Amino acid sequence: TEHLIEQVVSPIRDRRNEVAGVVLVFRDIIEREHKQLGLLAGGIAHDFNNLLTAIMGNISLASLLIPATDEMTTRLADAKNASMRARDLAQQLLTFARGGAPIKKTAPLTRLVQDTVSFCLRGSQSRSECDLEDNLWPSEIDSGQISQVIANLVVNAEQAMPTGGTLHVTCENFRHGSGKNAMVPDLPSGEFVKITIRDEGVGIPEQNLKRIFDPYFTTKPKGNGLGLATAYSIVKHHKGLITVESEVNKGSTFTLYLPAAAHVAVPEETGYAGVKELSGTGRVLIVDDEEAIRTLVEFTLTHLGYKVCSAATALEGVELYRQKLQAGERFDCVILDLTLPGGMGGRDALKLLLEIDPSVNAIVSSGYAMDATMSHYQDFGFRGVISKPYEAAELGRTVREVIESGRIKLVPDLDLQAVG
Repeated sequence: TEHLIEQVVSPIRDRRNEVAGVVLVFRDIIEREHKQLGLLAGGIAHDFNNLLTAIMGNISLASLLIPATDEMTTRLADAKNASMRARDLAQQLLTFARGGAPIKKTAPLTRLVQDTVSFCLRGSQSRSECDLEDNLWPSEIDSGQISQVIANLVVNAEQAMPTGGTLHVTCENFRHGSGKNAMVPDLPSGEFVKITIRDEGVGIPEQNLKRIFDPYFTTKPKGNGLGLATAYSIVKHHKGLITVESEVNKGSTFTLYLPAAAHVAVPEETGYAGVKELSGTGRVLIVDDEEAIRTLVEFTLTHLGYKVCSAATALEGVELYRQKLQAGERFDCVILDLTLPGGMGGRDALKLLLEIDPSVNAIVSSGYAMDATMSHYQDFGFRGVISKPYEAAELGRTVREVIESGRIKLVPDLDLQAVG
């Protein structure tokens, strides 16, 4: 693997001030370069995701406002998918740069795999054959990141078959033993979801297999070497494993092992979610410095039945919350952007809100997934999280869940001894 080296040369002088030798110092600065890249990537991803929130949000909102049978839904779906690919590109750079901690939720994988494979092969000469086990276990994942892993592997396989071919995708439940019963090296014992992606392409030479997941390593003229490195990083952050087997001129097989949540009940995968399924009631405060996002959230949530107010800074939002609380018009939910101008971000704003109202229901939102607040939001007092860019349906669903859970907690416990 290539490394970036910084060199310093200093002369060694004797008593007569003549050069008697030299000192050579070599420093491996690859870690420093990666940190700088991480800071740059984080800033770019944050700004890019803010723009995409306005784009994706308005596209998905338009989809909610027209009948599901309307021909325009297909056009809007294409626009949304293109926006999601743009989002994935930003996330890919961010994840590779050692950021983007996964925001995990227990989720089913069947539809995620099907939709990602189908989208990535649209317009391709290749086709897919999917064999997905019935009753496939769910997994605790960041759905966006795992979709990105699948997409990277599918695109890699498709590029390995320049004249077309068949991509074989299988998903199955997998129990891995320990000791003598261990079948997969480096995989701990336990229950996993096993995803296999096999192509019929040119294959990978044996001398390249050990470097296939190295950043910047690529054998493709137009490749950047980030796709497989990003996939490896994401799977590792999910406490999973990714392996590869290949034979030149016969094809390659990539296998993912994701820890299963075999005994956790998850909601059934649903398709189109309309206004009725997302509607709710209550007062919502959105605090975000981007006017386009405030406008989008106000319009979306108002259309779903909520009363919405907005603020551009943390101090403005805290003061507005205080005024409404004193007036007897408490907000049922507050959406706080993590990064706000003026020195106070969403996390510090929540501390002030908790002093005013210990039962405040707050959702943290950001396009900067490197912050631990996004992946461990409950540790900081938030009741929910929504990553930018998000769709109207995701916004509506998250707000409704947080408000409903907050109302349950506000109901006083019954005095069972006084009953009867």
